[in-house]
Amino acid sequence: MRDFNTSGPVRPEEHYCIPALDRIDLQEVLALIGRRRYFILHAPRQTGKTSTLLALRDLLNSGSVGDYRCVYVNVEPGQSAREDVAQAMGAILDGLAKQLRRTLGDSETAVLAESMDTSVRSHSVLGRALTSWAENDAAPAVLLIDEIDSLVGDTLISVLRQLRAGYSDRPEGFPQSVVLSGVRDVRDYRIRASSEKDLVAGGSAFNIKAKSLRLGDFDRDEVTTLLGQHTAATGQEFAPQAVAAVWEQTRGQPWLVNALAQEMCFEYVGRPRTIGRPVNIDDVFEARETLIRRRETHIDQLADKLQEPRVRRVIEPLLSGGTANHAARDLEYARDLGLVALDSPLRIANPIYTEVVPRELTSVLQDDIRQEAAWYVRRDGGLDMNRLLTAFQEFFRENSEHWIQRAQYTEAGPQLVLQAFLHRVVNATGRIEREYALGSRRVDLLVVWPAGQGRQERFVVECKLLRSGRGRTMEKGLEQTAAYMDLSGTDKGHLIIFDMREGSSWDERVFREEHTHDGKRITVWGA
Repeated sequence: MRDFNTSGPVRPEEHYCIPALDRIDLQEVLALIGRRRYFILHAPRQTGKTSTLLALRDLLNSGSVGDYRCVYVNVEPGQSAREDVAQAMGAILDGLAKQLRRTLGDSETAVLAESMDTSVRSHSVLGRALTSWAENDAAPAVLLIDEIDSLVGDTLISVLRQLRAGYSDRPEGFPQSVVLSGVRDVRDYRIRASSEKDLVAGGSAFNIKAKSLRLGDFDRDEVTTLLGQHTAATGQEFAPQAVAAVWEQTRGQPWLVNALAQEMCFEYVGRPRTIGRPVNIDDVFEARETLIRRRETHIDQLADKLQEPRVRRVIEPLLSGGTANHAARDLEYARDLGLVALDSPLRIANPIYTEVVPRELTSVLQDDIRQEAAWYVRRDGGLDMNRLLTAFQEFFRENSEHWIQRAQYTEAGPQLVLQAFLHRVVNATGRIEREYALGSRRVDLLVVWPAGQGRQERFVVECKLLRSGRGRTMEKGLEQTAAYMDLSGTDKGHLIIFDMREGSSWDERVFREEHTHDGKRITVWGA
């Protein structure tokens, strides 16, 4: 039985999959290769780059699109050598030799590559090996280099410049086409090379690039097709709402789609799977929660990037509702990581990442919060939100100053403290849906609580920062809360105003008031 792939390249005989070459503009790629171009294929991690390169290699070697000799090589083993160019070139040449032998049966060039003394002329050995390979046969050579951005410093500079040096000798004396693949476009590399005593721009080291292609996420139809392959193979169906939820929660990020489906269909979401039982929307959210709590490598790597200053400059204004203060290159970097969406307005890439970010930033605080969901459950099974937010006011008064001061994302500190508190209580039974609007000075939270007998309570919790006059902030906050209540289909609305004015006392800051706006009753909380 095939399953959903969450590690390594796709194997169609083992995994449900969207054909790798269907995910790129194949005619454009073949045209670039035919015109002897060197180009880039980049995308965030675990998007399908390696699977695409391997499929392209097999197509080129099949003879169906022309007479080519194509080799794929992963240069990541050279990373451990750091800036020791000789050691790194040895690892890269060993990988090239292995692939020449395995893919093309070219033992002659493989032996040559393996026997090269990389301690002598280490900055030219790769170029000499590629020249020998190109000259060994009349058919044009095509080289696919994966994980190029795993290399660092002088090693990366050396590889790029050796490729550039051989460019004018193609196709008779050097590969006709080279494809570099990694997370980022080579133009965005800022390479700190010891020998140069300065930062080197990737674009200058590799100025022969013809084009940069980005491998995208799945679209909605591809998500539906992928899930449908499991139904066709096993008979287990997905409820339409579950399919829609998989798309909405992942926005087509390939690893997330596969990981959710694998969890729902094969890991049984913590309980035995009933054969033939359709996968429903509750299964999607259970699987989502399991993946986040388990801190899968994909999610852990993403969370680790939040500590980088250039990522913080992009993400913090989103979390606080503040105005953008990042440079264009900061945004490019966050997009290349797949952390924020490519389109506008600026937003975190998908709801799962939207959930991961505040949890990761407040994980230490959550461990310190001593709250139990049972304290806030009414006898009828509903959530006593008034009691919960009263407890939050007390907690915020006692703990906020200390926690915000030591938090890295200080601008978003109040909103993060609130989300940590709510998460500690709500996520044991319900869930929190989050919306961030850049420049709005607000954060929209929707608390979804299963109240029993098929009932579901929905509470809007709107956060606003008060920096000057209270009246205008209150007016705007009520307007935004009422609008979000309309959008969320609920009559339960709460507006929390965090008083950020210097010198304001806690007696001024802490209050509770009932207001009506556009016929909607909204409870306003001061903190």
